Amino acid sequence: MKKILALLLAALMVVGMLAGCGSSKTEAPKDAETKAPEAVAEAPAEGSAPALKIGLTGPLTGGASEYGLAVRGGMEIAVAEINAKGGLQIEFKAEDDEADGSDKAVSAYNSLKDWGMQILAGAVTTGSALAIAAETVNDQIFMLTPSASAVDVAMTGPNVYQMCFTDPNQGASAAELMAQKWPDATIGVIYDSSDAYSTGIVDGFLSKAAELSLNVAVDNAAFTADNKADLSTQVTQCKDAGCDIVFLPFYYTEASQVLTYANTIGYAPTFFGCDGMDGILAVEGFDTSLAEGLVLMTPFDANATDDATVSFVEQFKANNDGKVPNQFAADGYDVIYALYNACVAAGIDGSTPAADACAMLQEQFAGMTVDGLTGKGMTWDGNGMISKAPAAVVVTDGIYVPLA
Repeated sequence: MKKILALLLAALMVVGMLAGCGSSKTEAPKDAETKAPEAVAEAPAEGSAPALKIGLTGPLTGGASEYGLAVRGGMEIAVAEINAKGGLQIEFKAEDDEADGSDKAVSAYNSLKDWGMQILAGAVTTGSALAIAAETVNDQIFMLTPSASAVDVAMTGPNVYQMCFTDPNQGASAAELMAQKWPDATIGVIYDSSDAYSTGIVDGFLSKAAELSLNVAVDNAAFTADNKADLSTQVTQCKDAGCDIVFLPFYYTEASQVLTYANTIGYAPTFFGCDGMDGILAVEGFDTSLAEGLVLMTPFDANATDDATVSFVEQFKANNDGKVPNQFAADGYDVIYALYNACVAAGIDGSTPAADACAMLQEQFAGMTVDGLTGKGMTWDGNGMISKAPAAVVVTDGIYVPLA
């Protein structure tokens, strides 16, 4: 009966974009030289209802800042839209963790706690999320990460949820897509064996590839965070094996190195990336023409023509000097709307203690089905892992187009 009531309440409160769902669960980049100014949305006027305090931790500076800035930008759009409606207001603050999954992540989280954060809309990267998820369990703070995708993140505790699909699911989906589009291809895999995100995707990919009898000729072209400055050996290994497709389940910075070196040796396979590849067209100094034909998996296409996407893209570009939003920005937008609608349905506002809000949100998320920028009919399983269909695009003339 509670799940039915939650569904009815959530349906009534949905306005435009949402994201969220789940039920009770079993518990379980480089340093920046300068610090970016923290982002804080304005508090409501004196005398109005207390604002709900939502915090974000993510890389706002450093090598992974493309992700953190995109998430922050998407969240700021959602907060501005929501506050303009009246009713429940949101006070939003972002802290820089530089994608450092240790002391800096915990420090950013603690700064938000000191500020009075009631809900965590983060962390952005998997390493940072793993570093602070246990903290949110102990503090009874609800955590909805926009983009940390390791299975272990959601499994940390009953209050931890994900907006993006998990790494093994993404890897398996990549194998299925290759089986459909290139069943006879010779495949090479380059990955970061020191990174939970990359290894999680590879594990899912190789398991599904074996099941589908794909021809994976190179599955051991690995690198680590300590030796990722030169990936020529891994690229050459795939070239020598005659790989038609090279799977790159890691982030855009290293991927740009792979594409650049492949070009210098005249190697032009189909490169296939995952959601961490989203942002490669914005890498400083990278020749984006080298990404022509690159396939990547992403749940968001900024070139879509539906009203919600068009509006979001226009607002994001206006706020970010014409920059086109990637899927991380859209994930951030969906996270804020998911939390907002669940809070309205539950009666949560700025006066609700964080621990009470945490329990109430878990109950709300138990029955919600969500349509957002990054997916339709999104739901969560009992461990807080999202279910939504991954999609793929191909870079064509410098933009994303759906993979035919």
